[in-house]
Amino acid sequence: QVQLVESGGGLVQAGGSLRLSCAASGSIFAINAMGWYRQAPGKQRELVAAITSDGRTNYADSLKGRFTISRGNGKNTMYLQMNSLKPDDTAVYYCNANVKAVATNYWGQGTQVTVSS
Repeated sequence: QVQLVESGGGLVQAGGSLRLSCAASGSIFAINAMGWYRQAPGKQRELVAAITSDGRTNYADSLKGRFTISRGNGKNTMYLQMNSLKPDDTAVYYCNANVKAVATNYWGQGTQVTVSS
């Protein structure tokens, strides 16, 4: 089992920045990859960025250059630095951890990001 807790969301003006954090606990040694997803009202949940256990990253094409995913030294914490935020970035942001050994994706409870124009 993996537990994920997000933090760092909030209200920011367009052009501003936010840094989201995700703290993982439990069987973190089994995590193959972690990622950030977001879901805006009335839309499907979409991938924002992902990072593997060996540090390889992947981003949604539309977000490259504005968002940066990273992991802490202990690998039980993941971050999402979001710059030049736009109103279209408004969504609930979810932390995800993938454990291939049990073919399971774990999710956090989500953190709200609201960007005002």
